[in-house]
Amino acid sequence: MVQFVFYEYLSGCAGGIAGVLVGQPLDTIKVRLQTQPGKYRGVWHCFLNIWKKETPSGLFKGMSSPLIGLSVINAIVFGVEAQTISLLGKETAVTHFISGAIAGAVQCVICTPMELAKTQMQVQGIGTRKTGKVQYKHSPDVLVKMFKKDGIRGCYRGMMITLLRETPAFGCYFATYDILTSTVCKVEKTEIYTWQGISKMLMAGGISGMASWTITYPVDVVKSRLQADGAGGRPLKYTGGWHCYETILKSEGKKVLFRGLNSCLLRAFPVNAATFAVVDITSQFLYSRKMP
Repeated sequence: MVQFVFYEYLSGCAGGIAGVLVGQPLDTIKVRLQTQPGKYRGVWHCFLNIWKKETPSGLFKGMSSPLIGLSVINAIVFGVEAQTISLLGKETAVTHFISGAIAGAVQCVICTPMELAKTQMQVQGIGTRKTGKVQYKHSPDVLVKMFKKDGIRGCYRGMMITLLRETPAFGCYFATYDILTSTVCKVEKTEIYTWQGISKMLMAGGISGMASWTITYPVDVVKSRLQADGAGGRPLKYTGGWHCYETILKSEGKKVLFRGLNSCLLRAFPVNAATFAVVDITSQFLYSRKMP
């Protein structure tokens, strides 16, 4: 069992790193579109605006937090999901949904502060190449200052809304991947290192990521608004997730809940394609070599 957990941890770490490197620029665009109403006309306009005014490095703001955090998060998610499947005793779409939902809920302990730090960094110094005196130097600095100001509660702003997003999202994520890899994108063990096998894993992973984001995107909009609140030292506007939802719905209408969805889905496919493919290939490699 210890060896099993070790393999899943390493595979999850590798997948998490691959996903962050592929998806950070589009994640930054998604957060900007969600949190800066009226500033950008769409995905392409937002991309060009960041590129011209903040240089290409602006697309990678806040990457240190997810790069570190997602390696740990993916280790937890894939490890917990695999162990839960083992305890349930069989692999079906239903057991993968249950296992994924449990894994999604567990990783919120790390995901919430990580995404809070990332979001605060992504909306800091918008539209400027040099922000001068900034509120936060880097992602860890966000959490240090939040802790000093509001204690541990400040570092977990948006915990409940994150839980509402992650639990069904990861259930859908793993169930969809299981369905696809056992039917239309069936991958045999003998072809896992071949281009045919890799292309199937990429396709299944990408579609799974898009499906999980589609069903939870409105919740993610509320989470981003809540976690971007107070950026730049401004007073907080929202008292919690429900207040945030009611406020933005009243002031901006239902369309706000889907703002940035195109950017999100554009990012979801390559990120999750890379994540699942790297996880499966790494896991298969470790098991085949029987590494300690």
